[in-house]
Amino acid sequence: MIRVDQAGEYGATRIYAGQLAVMGDRAPGSGEIAGMAQQEADHRARFDALMARRGVRPTLLQPFWSVAGFALGAGTALIGPKAAMACTAAVETEIDRHYTAQLEELNADGGDPELADMIEEFREDEREHRDAALAAGAEQAPAYPLLSGAIRLGCRLAIRLAERI
Repeated sequence: MIRVDQAGEYGATRIYAGQLAVMGDRAPGSGEIAGMAQQEADHRARFDALMARRGVRPTLLQPFWSVAGFALGAGTALIGPKAAMACTAAVETEIDRHYTAQLEELNADGGDPELADMIEEFREDEREHRDAALAAGAEQAPAYPLLSGAIRLGCRLAIRLAERI
């Protein structure tokens, strides 16, 4: 779980880096995106520290996540600010589902209270990101259903790959 979640938070930091590289600090929503990016960087740092303490290796796919995440962020930002928000809404919808499933698993077996507390805290942040993106007009992005569906599918695939590699 830790490896997969750290990979996801790493990917999120790369998505936001790609968006901000295109949008700069003056585009509509860029301030909000910068704030979300900072929260994701904090999540990643906390997972990095947990990985180090517990001897968990990162996914071997991290170089791929770096390029793919940046490209996804830059690509959606090139479409426009609403598409960048659509990307955030789609990603955070899948992360909410993923974190919820993990919490159910951890709570069912009395698992790992430290990890469960982190995941619950981060899930709430991700939900806030999703809701903010929707409020900022994510659903008004060009071809929103197609864009959102493709990004959500990609997220599910990334999670499955990170679980195995």
